[in-house]
Amino acid sequence: MIKKIIILGSTGSIGQSTLDVIKNNKKFRVLVLTSNNNIKILYKQAVRYRVKNVIIENYNNYIKYKDLFKKKKINLHLGISFLKKIVKKKVDYCINSISGISGLEPTIQSIPLTKNILIANKESIITGWPIIKKKLNQHKTNFIPIDSEHFSIFQLIKNENNKNLSRIILTASGGPFLNQNIKKSDDIKIKDVIKHPNWRMGKKISVDSATMMNKVFEFIEAKKIFNLKNDQISILIHPTSFIHAIVFFKGEIIKMLAHNTKMTVPIAYALDAYRKNIKKIYIQNDLKKLNNIKLINPDFVKFPLLNLIKTIPEKDSYFETILVTLNDELVKNYLNSNIKYFYIEKYLLKLIKSPFFKKYYKLKPKNIFDIKNMVNITKKYLNLKLSKYD
Repeated sequence: MIKKIIILGSTGSIGQSTLDVIKNNKKFRVLVLTSNNNIKILYKQAVRYRVKNVIIENYNNYIKYKDLFKKKKINLHLGISFLKKIVKKKVDYCINSISGISGLEPTIQSIPLTKNILIANKESIITGWPIIKKKLNQHKTNFIPIDSEHFSIFQLIKNENNKNLSRIILTASGGPFLNQNIKKSDDIKIKDVIKHPNWRMGKKISVDSATMMNKVFEFIEAKKIFNLKNDQISILIHPTSFIHAIVFFKGEIIKMLAHNTKMTVPIAYALDAYRKNIKKIYIQNDLKKLNNIKLINPDFVKFPLLNLIKTIPEKDSYFETILVTLNDELVKNYLNSNIKYFYIEKYLLKLIKSPFFKKYYKLKPKNIFDIKNMVNITKKYLNLKLSKYD
């Protein structure tokens, strides 16, 4: 039976990895691809995988490229709202690899249209998990995380009783500056920040990896997905990124999951499209990695954003939306050369404790519109403060 797939954010690294997994696999058919700005890549993907419907969010690109797609008899649609008009019957899989909070609305809109949703969009889960969970239950849609750490936890505990979980360890590479003595006075160049030792990623997530903000997000993500308390989750540095998660169970049993740094591994397993035969050379290389496991406690002085973990409320609130928005905007300012690298940490740690925001930490968003409103409030307040800071 042919399995139908929707890929949201197909031109990003996760989207491209998904297409690599199903390449030349006749069991899969891509029904819809979406993107925002990478239209040339989107066009090549649509032609290569014979996709009849593509969606973009940028109006200018829609006008500019509409005729190009039409020549290949590909329907170009403007806006994610067209998804429900294209998909008449539930597809087998929807992969959401859209980055940022902008991925939340497509997540909500796609859940009723798919039997299984595979999410790599941290921000959707962090800011809107209660809304997502309600939607999943309402439409009987299965949820599978494909972020490597959460996919690993998912695999390790899926046949276990949650009451038997003692502690979950998220591993972190430590990013490009793990073994470097960078000083607060240094003007850290963007090309050095995005030079990740193990992964090929976009600029935004590469910055988050360097500051280890990415691991703070993964902490919150794990807490929500697996219904954990803050004190049940820890972070350890694992420079080779071979072990992706470690789970301690009551009764002194420890499980861990290892795989190479290619995102095709969790995606392939989630789609049940993994390679069944592994060459001997890969087994030998993996054994070498297993014999060189190195786990280190993170340095909270070197990576001060990890201190944010201590401030995460146990209950859902606007805290998550404010945290994600502040970080997104500060990283954007850094990548646009408006602020220096260390000011991401300085301003974020200062602003998250602001009395202006603290009053929202006891309130909970009821819907996606509440979250969007808080994003706008946070951006406005941040821009006001940035104009006053040195």
